[in-house]
Amino acid sequence: MIRLIFAIFFTLSCHGSTLHLSISSNPSKLNPLIATDSASGEIAGWVFDALLAYDKEGKIEPRMAKSYRFVNETTLLFRLREDIVWSDGVPFTADDVVFTYRLITSPKVFTPYASEFRYVESVKALSPYEVEVTYKEPYFKALQTWLTAIVPKHILEKEEDIMTSRFNQHPIGTGPYTLKGFEISKDIVLKANPTYFRHKPNIDEIVYHFMPDPSTQFLMLRSHKLDVGSLTPLQLERQIDKDFRSFYDVYEKISQSYTYLGFNLRNPKFQDPRVREALSLAIDRQELVDILFFGHGQICNGPFMPGTFAYNDKVKLPRQNIRKAKALLKEAGYGPKHPFRFEIVTNSNNPIRVYAAQIIQHQLRQAGVIVTIRTMEWQAFLNTVVMPRKFEAVILGWALGLMPDAYSIWHSEGSKKGGFNFVGYHNPKVDTLIKEGERTVDQERLGEIYREIFAHIVHDNPYLFLYIPNSITVVNKKIKNVSQSILGVMHNVIDWIKP
Repeated sequence: MIRLIFAIFFTLSCHGSTLHLSISSNPSKLNPLIATDSASGEIAGWVFDALLAYDKEGKIEPRMAKSYRFVNETTLLFRLREDIVWSDGVPFTADDVVFTYRLITSPKVFTPYASEFRYVESVKALSPYEVEVTYKEPYFKALQTWLTAIVPKHILEKEEDIMTSRFNQHPIGTGPYTLKGFEISKDIVLKANPTYFRHKPNIDEIVYHFMPDPSTQFLMLRSHKLDVGSLTPLQLERQIDKDFRSFYDVYEKISQSYTYLGFNLRNPKFQDPRVREALSLAIDRQELVDILFFGHGQICNGPFMPGTFAYNDKVKLPRQNIRKAKALLKEAGYGPKHPFRFEIVTNSNNPIRVYAAQIIQHQLRQAGVIVTIRTMEWQAFLNTVVMPRKFEAVILGWALGLMPDAYSIWHSEGSKKGGFNFVGYHNPKVDTLIKEGERTVDQERLGEIYREIFAHIVHDNPYLFLYIPNSITVVNKKIKNVSQSILGVMHNVIDWIKP
């Protein structure tokens, strides 16, 4: 049976210069300016590059920029590299940077990434390889703004509708790899870019094998048909053997991500804060972590990660209290004859989220709450439920950047079309603090502001923060130059060598 599965889905070789990876959902748009799902972002990340990037230690360094300097508190000057060409051979210049800025801030383009540029006053090309950026006022993420990928002016300037452009499936970039082909529910093939300005990647080809079923990915890992993959804690603790460990190195670290149960605050049933608090008190998060992660994770108690300046360690971890939960629901008008009911929707290709929904369903039943669960394929979930805001509650997660930024998820302006505040969270005090933080370049004061934001959000319960999983990645031992980093093990793939 196993041999039959292999014959149907793959004809793979585990030698040569092809890196075999897996992907569980279809990318939607490979234009990095509008790629909002993780699958699209991952593929676009190989094809495009940015003026700046994070190094192995998480510090910002020049990438497509040769250098940068602040002329004053509101003026940033970039000197661009002169040896970069787009994958179609056209030289990269300052005009591409100016075009990218104008495109991402265009009212015709619906993207949450436009918020990164809201403090930019102007972007000017001083010469073919010099760009001047002027900010309206000092901005705490002035550099992080330019971690945004740059897109080609000569390809996109005549497009009438960027949102439906052919470019979104056939991208031209300056990144380390080019896209050979892309079809829905098919493997995705990337070829090393021979003109990549850092150096041509040592591995000639990357193949993403489309595997919507996580168990298939695990089967392929166990059979040594993938070079890199992720493990669940259950798989790590109970389902791998000596043969597996002899073929793969295991890299584990706390992830820069969390999973949450988010309420649609536009729905009247979730607008009573007593209901949201009751639901929070009815959930045993430690039980979730114990069952789902076998010690390879921890409780999440707020919107920013432990270890960052924004984390508020004075906010206590939430504890289950069924008696108080029932009392609050009774105050809100619910009881045995009129129970509180709602639906949780999540994506079917993430079994841990599905299991989490089932555990939460059981826990809430103890407080008299009736929960139904609906699971959906990832793109259908995003396009018909999450982004149109057609849900009561969702289980989702956020992968966060190294620099905490509350604006896109928590400011009320983020609830507009295309924004990441799709639960509709509005708190005027939080809005004010976020804006104050954006103008604060003093790190100590910025930390104070963000810890206050943390406390307000936790108090309001727009999400029920659930858990922070560990990232468990396995890599073929034969691959050379692999190293762990705050960015993960994939931070230096262009330097990997596969015999």
